[in-house]
Amino acid sequence: MASQTTDIISCTEAGTLPGLFALRIKRTPDSPAYRQFDADTGEWRAHTWREMGVLVERWRRALRQENFAPGDRVAVLLRNSVEWVCFDQAAMALGLVVVPLFPSDAQSNIAYILADSGARLLLTGTQSRWETLAPLCADLTGLGKVLCVQRPAGNADNERVLKGVDDWLAEANQSATGEVKGQDAVQADIDEFRSADPQSLATLVYTSGTTGKPKGVMLSHHNILWNAEAVLKAIPGYREDVYLSLLPLSHMFERTVGYYVPIMAGSSVAHARSLKDLAEDLNSVRPRILIGVPQIFAGIRAKMRRQVQEKGPFATRLLDWTMTIGWDRFTAGQHRQGQKQPRRSYRFAWSVLRPLVAEKVLAHLGGQLRLAVSGGGPLYGDVSRYFIGLGLPLVQGYGLTEASPVLAANRLDDNIPESAGMALPGVEIRIGDEGELLVRSPGIMLGYWNRPEETRAAIDSEGWLHTGDQARISENHVFICGRLKEILVTSSGEKVPPGDLEMAIVQDSLFDQAMVVGEGKPHLAALLVLNQREWANLAKSLGLKDDAQSLANSAVRGAALNKIKAALHSFPKYARVRAVYLTLEPWTVENGLLTPTLKLKRSEMEKRFADKIDELYRKPE
Repeated sequence: MASQTTDIISCTEAGTLPGLFALRIKRTPDSPAYRQFDADTGEWRAHTWREMGVLVERWRRALRQENFAPGDRVAVLLRNSVEWVCFDQAAMALGLVVVPLFPSDAQSNIAYILADSGARLLLTGTQSRWETLAPLCADLTGLGKVLCVQRPAGNADNERVLKGVDDWLAEANQSATGEVKGQDAVQADIDEFRSADPQSLATLVYTSGTTGKPKGVMLSHHNILWNAEAVLKAIPGYREDVYLSLLPLSHMFERTVGYYVPIMAGSSVAHARSLKDLAEDLNSVRPRILIGVPQIFAGIRAKMRRQVQEKGPFATRLLDWTMTIGWDRFTAGQHRQGQKQPRRSYRFAWSVLRPLVAEKVLAHLGGQLRLAVSGGGPLYGDVSRYFIGLGLPLVQGYGLTEASPVLAANRLDDNIPESAGMALPGVEIRIGDEGELLVRSPGIMLGYWNRPEETRAAIDSEGWLHTGDQARISENHVFICGRLKEILVTSSGEKVPPGDLEMAIVQDSLFDQAMVVGEGKPHLAALLVLNQREWANLAKSLGLKDDAQSLANSAVRGAALNKIKAALHSFPKYARVRAVYLTLEPWTVENGLLTPTLKLKRSEMEKRFADKIDELYRKPE
């Protein structure tokens, strides 16, 4: 087993988020901190904590010259990078409030957030990125400067200063020597940051906006630090851990667990280039910890299974057998009441199949993973069984931006994959009216930015946050049953959680995306986006062209309904889908049908596809 060094900086020791960063520099100055791919050289560039301290100090000097007041908001619209970290740390060190923006978000949403937060400065990647946004920000008089990581060709915006980051840093640091800070100076920073108020506002994180405009969640330094420490109490972290940062840092799950937790534990982080480069990045970085949303793990599983299937039926059966034995071994190791111990023959088979099959399959993930963590949405059981059956611990957690964000997580030695896990140490949970999950902890937000009434609706007088999720608790584990506002009630009065059905449907490789409808209707129907490759195979088998016109063919609809019936066989009869609308055009953030966290905008979908939905319930003539 690789060495595992525990070196946790506690919430109390850190005081504030910049205090945490300064303490990490002091403790392990020459340990690896961040890695980033340099497109010019084609190589990964590494930074130690000491080097990061020098970079952050340059950014802090430059931001100080902007003469912002503590509490002013500054926004960042950038892919995960060293620049993102430097901006975040430098801004918080000056008492500024960081407003992270999703790079994939709709321009109108970004403009709304800049206006609602009153951002004074924006950091983005390129001049062209800003130019697409600028027309929507014409009235934002408070936004005085836009910084671009890539040097702009000119200042095309007459309303505000457009500046390249390199020039901005150079001008502000002309008189600085650029030398590494001495230990006395580092200690002075630590003392300064620790004396700051931990309850002060650190960041405004805007929710996805599945219903209406995004709301700014106000999180304090203490909120986030407390949550990071609670995560590490539940799932240990070590200095030797290497994270691959894939989810955007504007997602609070990635920001806390994939950014602040590694600082607290002394781990290092490599910033992934993109989802399309994931396979190469995994092999280059060889991470020990991978954090993702369910869609990422489902996509990895589908690709890995497809690669094995292409090798033939024997390879496929061997993989399935390995997973079965690995899963049997896992369930026995959980020591749950009533579970059978694995047969000796299975234990022997695992000793053979693990190096022969499992390790070779997992080598595609870099070969060093000790842990994978899924959050941001429910993880389908088949995906969990796939990775766990191959010997990779995959744990599911649960949280909300309003809770900084993690509230519950499975443990390595107590993992019920279909659950969201047990509450983190210090998190109180209970079930309220209509089965709603209520939570209380020091990580709960200060409130919604400029929305006192909505804050009072979300957090009651006793400090319980109303999550809006229906849940049950069994064996101290939380099981999420669906969203209160997303339960479909058919005309016969049956209540159906559409999310559960949609997860089951997309496990069939024919369907990339699914939305189940049926509120007030006599039966359920579904809008479905087909996988291009699988659609081509289906069309060929039916003797049809694989074009959009063929989707209306009754044989195609019949084949789709049969696959859905098989996928939903374990659900009650009233949960059967009886009509489908098929399309090849994906639902994306760009076309306004998904939130930046890849959740369906159900109300927008219902508006956009109103005619198609009506047709699904129109009686045949």
